[in-house]
Amino acid sequence: MIQSQLTPPKVSYRIEWKKLPDDFHLPDEPVENIYHPLLASALQEILEIAGFITASMLFASNFAICATVDGKIVVKAPDWFYVPNVLPIAPEVTRRSYTPHTEGDIPAIVMEFLSETEQGEYSAKSTYPYGKWYFYERILQVPIYVIFNPNDGTLEVHDLVAGHYELRQPDGNGRYWIAAMGLYLGVWYGTKAEITCYWLRWRDESGTLLPWGVERVEQSLQEGVQQGRMQEKLAMINRLLIRRIGEITPDMQSRINGLSATALDELSEALLDFTDMADLVNWIEQC
Repeated sequence: MIQSQLTPPKVSYRIEWKKLPDDFHLPDEPVENIYHPLLASALQEILEIAGFITASMLFASNFAICATVDGKIVVKAPDWFYVPNVLPIAPEVTRRSYTPHTEGDIPAIVMEFLSETEQGEYSAKSTYPYGKWYFYERILQVPIYVIFNPNDGTLEVHDLVAGHYELRQPDGNGRYWIAAMGLYLGVWYGTKAEITCYWLRWRDESGTLLPWGVERVEQSLQEGVQQGRMQEKLAMINRLLIRRIGEITPDMQSRINGLSATALDELSEALLDFTDMADLVNWIEQC
């Protein structure tokens, strides 16, 4: 695991939370590889499907977060970040950047994905234009800073403690509880968009993996197939019961319909010995 740099000395500066001028030219740096945008998009996709996202939140990737320090505008564009509450904007307005305090909360969590050419994600440079680590820790004071290495799946979660980031240890399952979101964050190795590699995934408080869209579709299809098989099995059992003991009362039919797949299998074998309704009732009572 890559170790963070030493904490820089305390520096005095004046911070102002001004929105960027409309004519401010935002840096347009090229994306290093196609994986980083996919990784950020996958994180948000899971939250959308889970119904986590509301209109008051802001999720963004490679999007400008701004502050004015000692009269100079500082802009950083994290690979992914989440703001719990932002002020609404007019429908016809396009948000070009985000200034904490002025436009809403500070980000609750910021993520950077390690690049292959540099390790600017660990930069504690305390002079303009400031390193990423320094900017998130000292100027924005983001509570959680996540650094992920897609190449080997290394995940670091740093908590802001007394003004400085401290590396948090994962739980016994290798996951991190993100209290601001009520979710666990962890690493998952598998395939998405025909790419097999390490991904960041969200889990609910029970540890259940929240699905991507394609996984939700596959799950629904499997549930549909299983439901179809259950209905076929139930219809077969009803036919056999009618042949052996006659019509089934609505109350008894309701109880049969509520049986599990395993119980239906057992009933299909046991009913061959039934001679009347009493046998069925006794079997159901003992089930």
